[in-house]
Amino acid sequence: MKTKRFTRNHVLVALLVSLIGVYSCKEKKEEKTEDITIVAEEDTAPFFKLSLAQWSIHRMILNDSLDPYAFAEKANNWGFEGLEYVSQLYHKELEAADYSEAAMAHFVEKSNAEAAKYGLKNQLIMVDRQGDLATPDPEERKKAVENHYKWVDAAAAMGCHTIRVNLNGSSDKEEWIANSVDGLTQLATYAKEKNINISVENHGGLSSNGALLAEVMTKVNMDNCGTLPDFGNFCIRRNDPSDYGSGCAESYDIYKGVSELMVHAKAVSAKSHNFDADGDETDIDYVKMLQIVKNAGYTGYIGVEYEGNVLGEEEGIIATKNLLLNASKNLD
Repeated sequence: MKTKRFTRNHVLVALLVSLIGVYSCKEKKEEKTEDITIVAEEDTAPFFKLSLAQWSIHRMILNDSLDPYAFAEKANNWGFEGLEYVSQLYHKELEAADYSEAAMAHFVEKSNAEAAKYGLKNQLIMVDRQGDLATPDPEERKKAVENHYKWVDAAAAMGCHTIRVNLNGSSDKEEWIANSVDGLTQLATYAKEKNINISVENHGGLSSNGALLAEVMTKVNMDNCGTLPDFGNFCIRRNDPSDYGSGCAESYDIYKGVSELMVHAKAVSAKSHNFDADGDETDIDYVKMLQIVKNAGYTGYIGVEYEGNVLGEEEGIIATKNLLLNASKNLD
């Protein structure tokens, strides 16, 4: 009898151990499966975040009387995280007030309130109509630099990291380089105290020559002065300089240009115009362009900037956003 009891006890113990082992293995397998699922989700996430360039809704604002302060609400509805403001879309009210401190303060306070309301992050301000930073006239250049100070201050008060400027004022390459270096150095010196970057977009003229603009950045040689590579703004000379729609007489290679400018990039702009039946941009290979951006080690925000005429602004914005997300899945 003792022997039989002993055997039964051993059998019971063995069964118990076996059941515990099976249960433990099951738990481990489930945990392992969950870990793999999480990793897979992380692997499919894009290397960048999405912001919306306000110029994408400039027709809504200028033609359809949309309040420019509705920018944050629109961006939130379309699923963006960051905001890229455009100064000229507030030009009418600010110019009427002669860009007074009170008017600029109102712009800052209202923009901050709207961004906070929708939980969005202010990224940068694209600044236009403040004078030519590359003009040959030293006094005019200094005046243009000082005109940008208020926008540096506004960017700092809004928690932005950058203002985007233009380099207009000269068509002679050597003169343009020298003037650009001087104008940017003056402005970046002021902006450095405010912890703001000065970035130059390839935005027509000699600024759309990637090699020349990169040379300017190398010569300025300041940590807070860089570029804002735009996927599509590489027209150096138009058929009719006074008519934007006249077509481009001289273009720079867009992929070469972005590669050269990414070395100094503080932000990136995903320009788009038209799309084919598959949702791809008809003139820009987004997979190729994003690979260039990724290879440069960039992990910041990429701003959607739709400028097409076929789709409406909302449709074009969503199409560009979807293209960026889909293209990001096909990168090395």
